[in-house]
Amino acid sequence: MPTFVGLDVGTSGTKALAVDRRGHVLACAERSHATSRPQPGFSEQDPEDWVRSATQALHDVGQTRPTGLACSGQMHGLVLLDGRGRVLRPAILWNDGRAAAERREIEELVGASRLLSLVANRPVPGFTAPSLLWVRRHEPDIWERVRMMMLPKDYVRWRMMGGAPVTDVSDASGTLLFDVRRRRWSAELLDALELDHTLLPEVIECAAGVGASSDGTSVVAGAGDQAAAALGVGLRANGPIGISVGTSGVLAELRSAPPAAETDGRLQELCAYSSEVWQTMGVTLAAGGSFAWWQGCCGQASAEVLIAEAEAWPPGCEGLTFLPYLSGERAPHHDERLRGSFAGLAAHHDRGALTRAVIEGVACSLADVLALMQSPRRTLTARLSGGLAKSRLVREIIASVTGLTLELTSVADSAAYGAALLAGVAAHEFDVHEAAAIPQGFEVTEPVAADQDAYVGLLDRYRRLSGKLTGSDR
Repeated sequence: MPTFVGLDVGTSGTKALAVDRRGHVLACAERSHATSRPQPGFSEQDPEDWVRSATQALHDVGQTRPTGLACSGQMHGLVLLDGRGRVLRPAILWNDGRAAAERREIEELVGASRLLSLVANRPVPGFTAPSLLWVRRHEPDIWERVRMMMLPKDYVRWRMMGGAPVTDVSDASGTLLFDVRRRRWSAELLDALELDHTLLPEVIECAAGVGASSDGTSVVAGAGDQAAAALGVGLRANGPIGISVGTSGVLAELRSAPPAAETDGRLQELCAYSSEVWQTMGVTLAAGGSFAWWQGCCGQASAEVLIAEAEAWPPGCEGLTFLPYLSGERAPHHDERLRGSFAGLAAHHDRGALTRAVIEGVACSLADVLALMQSPRRTLTARLSGGLAKSRLVREIIASVTGLTLELTSVADSAAYGAALLAGVAAHEFDVHEAAAIPQGFEVTEPVAADQDAYVGLLDRYRRLSGKLTGSDR
């Protein structure tokens, strides 16, 4: 019986998941790795920690000779290698804010409208291109030794499986160096930034093969975690939107046409898991990350205990509001200087109230991104995934704040699952349309009608508070 493995190199850990030829999950495992914050606003990881956690997770899954394997992983991360393939410094991650000056430099040098015409995206700190320019400016000794740039999941695949040092179109889309409309590196932008074209790996489609491992497993390019997760929850062009509440919060929809020429850059535009689809998404930087931060502030009290305490409080927590801008914010503000806060604290608020306020603040940030989606939505349904979505209370709050009916996927690790499905597509067990139809068995959560009036008021309060932080009149 053919088996396929997906390996997801995430921010908090690496997940491995095996499926059979029908897409049924056979086994899954996860191993954690640590994030370093050497200075305020910095976020780094050691790529060798990824390799260690990936090796352990694959071992735990127990599929010693799968038919095929594909990787997904956190996007935008910068891995720099010398001429012998050695890592030169810790990887700079997607939620790193150090490259604010370089982000502005790119926009000033190229021009905002020209940049959108070249790569369909605007620069933000944490994207690969600003991080590259930061290293060139601040670490010249390292820069002189750089011979190749890789993205996180591609480095892990290359180190563990060998083959060519390639990336896929979806992950390349998050570098700010990729022409999303034409699905190729932007030579014009590379020249404008004076970046050597030879630093970049070859780009191929997500389900393309890159070789075979020593045990005969077919190795597939895979996809960035958001593109893989879109397949893993069954998103298709003009279908339901997707919401992920992992470390970040992501709303995504798939389209059968490339980004329009007049895109304003408020949302990210990516190539998706198939050459026939593109992905529009809005990202908030701290969804599950906000809850994890709060859990750490509470002495690592269990999530179950914290959420049980939160249930004792009514919607809106009697005026308490949390702004989840712990690492700045992308959509809708695109401002790395924003910081989070609690507002409306009173003496009677306890830990449960603050926990509920954190969850409600995350839901409000998702509603802000939902408001940016420009295409008419044919449905008010969203496919939900991510660790924070395991809680019934979290699902009810997100549904009630956004007004969406949520379908929780039966497979929690949607990015790893999507990667495994890509491996099956590459092996011709099913085509990509059949793969997108495999995810099913969703648990449905409707908005709680009795809570929605309170959440209209909360969302208004949240937007007025964030407007004061950003200096905008919202």
